[in-house]
Amino acid sequence: MRARSVRLAATVGVLVSALLLGSCAAESTDVASPASTDGSTADASASQEPTPDATPEAPAMAVQPLRGTFVPPETITGPALAAKIDNHVAARPQVGLDHTDIVFEELVEGGLTRYVAVWFSDVPAEIGPVRSIRPMDPDIVSPFGGLIAYSGGQQRFVDMMLNTPVHNAIHGGADDRFMYRTRSKASPHNVLVKAQELRAAYADVPPPAQQFAYSQRPQTASAAAYGSAANGFDLFFSAKESRSWRWDAGSERYLRSQNGAPDMDSADGQLAATNVVALSVSIDWAYGDIPKTVMVGSGPAWVSTGGKVIQVTWTKASADAPIQLTNQYGTPVYLAPGNTWVELVPNARGGSIAVV
Repeated sequence: MRARSVRLAATVGVLVSALLLGSCAAESTDVASPASTDGSTADASASQEPTPDATPEAPAMAVQPLRGTFVPPETITGPALAAKIDNHVAARPQVGLDHTDIVFEELVEGGLTRYVAVWFSDVPAEIGPVRSIRPMDPDIVSPFGGLIAYSGGQQRFVDMMLNTPVHNAIHGGADDRFMYRTRSKASPHNVLVKAQELRAAYADVPPPAQQFAYSQRPQTASAAAYGSAANGFDLFFSAKESRSWRWDAGSERYLRSQNGAPDMDSADGQLAATNVVALSVSIDWAYGDIPKTVMVGSGPAWVSTGGKVIQVTWTKASADAPIQLTNQYGTPVYLAPGNTWVELVPNARGGSIAVV
């Protein structure tokens, strides 16, 4: 009997051990990932979730050197095109000024003004009327490189312009095929330039260097962020020639007037600018009755952007150097992305700058 009991107990122990082993095997199967149809052990629920697409990378952008806007880098090609633009009443409305990136207004003889206008981002089919060169123009244009179109001038001034890193396209010269006299205006205020064709002929000329510092957004431009509220400027180039700029909140731009009347473009719109920079400059009278704006040097300036104005310092270290704008701490002043007019206002003989 005792031997039989021992054998029975052993049998029961074997059965209990078998049951325990089976239970462990079953628990191990519950937590293991089931095999997939291809024999792998990936989790079934994970394999059924869609794989998210990779976030596409934003295309690389570059700063447009004369406007400060962000553009595809492949669009920054070819030369800047500058031109000496007539501002006589018989030349108005001028062609293409509403497409400019930067315009410089300068004093010429008789108390009148002319422009050095620069196109790069938006070059129209035609620009003009162009007139003759003046002694300050080489210092204005040299930092841009590229091309300049004009109708000639005194040989001493033409020689000065020829001695710059800028290609000279002169009416009556080798590039005369890109210029013609329009019948819509009287001579000598009627020489127009086929701007796109001229620029295409020199497409291998490199693009201009960036001229000013720009903010990424209009609201962070120096004047807009830190300036005082102001409507704009009243400017006098001489006792008889006045200019004004007024902030227009609707278009978020400054509108231009000459001698009390709106200054219109050839498309019957009022000329406008995102930034207006008024530089107080000295005049060199070494050329008799032909004034030369002194560009290499420094002086006070005022920048208007976004309905506000800030006083700054302008500096131009050399003929080839761009104009630098700095604040009272010597740090760069940032313009808003957009077009800019630079007013070179004499600091004597009736010239004045008034913030209004």
